[in-house]
Amino acid sequence: MAEEKKSLNFIEQIIEEDLQTTHKREELKFRFPPEPNGYLHIGHASSICLNFGLGEKYNAPVNLRFDDTNPIKEEQEFVDAIKEDVLWLGFKWEKECYASDYFQQLYDWAVEMIKNGDAYVDSQTSEEIAEQKGTPTEPGTESPYRKRSVEENIELFAKMKNGETPERGHVLRAKIDMASPNMLMRDPVMYRCLHKSHHRTKDNWKIYPMYDWAHGESDFIESISHSFCTLEFLPHRELYNWFVEKVSKEGKLKPKQREFARRNLSHTVVSKRKLMQLVEKGVVNSWDDPRMPTISGLRRRGYTPNSIRKFADSIGVGKRENMIDVAHLEFCAREDLNKTAPRVMGVLDPVKLVITNYEEGKEEWLEAENNPEDESAGSREIPFSRELYIEKEDFKESANRKFFRLTLGKEVRLKNAYIIKGEDVIKDSEGNITEIHCTYDPKSKSGSGTEESKRKVKGTLHWVSAKHALETEIRLYDRLFSVENPDGDKEKDYMEFVNPNSLDVIKGFVEPSLKSAGIQDKFQFQRIGYFCVDKESEEGNPIFNRTVTLRDSWSKIK
Repeated sequence: MAEEKKSLNFIEQIIEEDLQTTHKREELKFRFPPEPNGYLHIGHASSICLNFGLGEKYNAPVNLRFDDTNPIKEEQEFVDAIKEDVLWLGFKWEKECYASDYFQQLYDWAVEMIKNGDAYVDSQTSEEIAEQKGTPTEPGTESPYRKRSVEENIELFAKMKNGETPERGHVLRAKIDMASPNMLMRDPVMYRCLHKSHHRTKDNWKIYPMYDWAHGESDFIESISHSFCTLEFLPHRELYNWFVEKVSKEGKLKPKQREFARRNLSHTVVSKRKLMQLVEKGVVNSWDDPRMPTISGLRRRGYTPNSIRKFADSIGVGKRENMIDVAHLEFCAREDLNKTAPRVMGVLDPVKLVITNYEEGKEEWLEAENNPEDESAGSREIPFSRELYIEKEDFKESANRKFFRLTLGKEVRLKNAYIIKGEDVIKDSEGNITEIHCTYDPKSKSGSGTEESKRKVKGTLHWVSAKHALETEIRLYDRLFSVENPDGDKEKDYMEFVNPNSLDVIKGFVEPSLKSAGIQDKFQFQRIGYFCVDKESEEGNPIFNRTVTLRDSWSKIK
């Protein structure tokens, strides 16, 4: 049966139409243009997958270009983190570019625009300029400096560049149309004076280009064929095209801006400003805190590159914004980790189980399959002894018929081991169970081939040998916000919805094979969930982050 052909999304349809009319295939070129003013989040991952995915589909180059035009907020730390994230997701860029690479060219073009009567230096305050912009239904009024001579504009612009003008002293504005129905076309600012050191150009520049001026021209310089951005830039398209038209040369391909809708993720925020507040106010520990929706946070939590790419591909691109349930992202993680994560045993809330008819001092090593989803994963040996740890919730002194775990007088199987029967309990002075006593059937060993080993019981429990268990720190992460849309209530601050139970740090026991686990190693703790070794682990003493539970437990709570 032939494989069903995947339908094109509207972005791909645009490219296909252009290939039939205006573009040659060898002219296709894309870019991913982040601003290095924070860490990338899951929303950026969708944009990364879109642009680099188009590069793979059409065998076209994709540039990684940093929109570094604001030295106040941008840092080399963010540049390095962004590069790491893109590479971790499995993508390679054609060229590493920076808007700052083009500062001289942008300045030269701005001078030409002044000479051609398309730009002027405005000496008004930002408040005065804003007042003159008008409203969506009323035209703006022209600046009193709009008719400055070319010579005076050139002289003032040079002084701005040389740092002879104080910050907020002058701006350079494009001369377009103060009556345009698109308010962005009402003489937008192209340059402002900023006497701040830049992470790359240091103190060479005292003026910095605005986004709308730098972005389209950077696309033009790099011969980008299609510039894809989110819907809030739709009103900017007219200005984007106007600026490109001013610098374009006959025969050189002009970039084409098109917009797609953001995909918002439930139970989180993706505003860089708000994510920075979470870090600065100590709600989370860092940008890569495993509760954060940053790519680095998801990586540290144990998400795989493939799971994030699958997520981005499954939600696709559209023309309308919508809210994606974080449960879908978690599903993508489970689906991928199920295929790749080795199975191990760990007990998070232990109670001691004593097998009274098992010989004291005896121990044996039982064979356990590493991953039933992967035949090549092989097996390992796990120690078994008279005293074990099991989960407290896996035992009840008495229970109804729907309780398929251990209770007095009933049998269950210990995973990869024997069938046991609950016999008695020992309690402390407050009535808490400190030990569960049971007996085992020596002939029921899993995989031994005996009739007893094939005997069916309704429950199977995970366990670890108390003598061999490795005590370790386990961090149980949950959703950072308790409501689907923390930004949805305009009368409340999003901080009010922070989930107080987003992190629970406990001590648990895991099988001894995990003592050698390395940073970022991923495992399925059988019957519990998927876990990843945290970067704060020390050699021989791993710390485990819960990536996701084995099943979606949040929907049950709701």
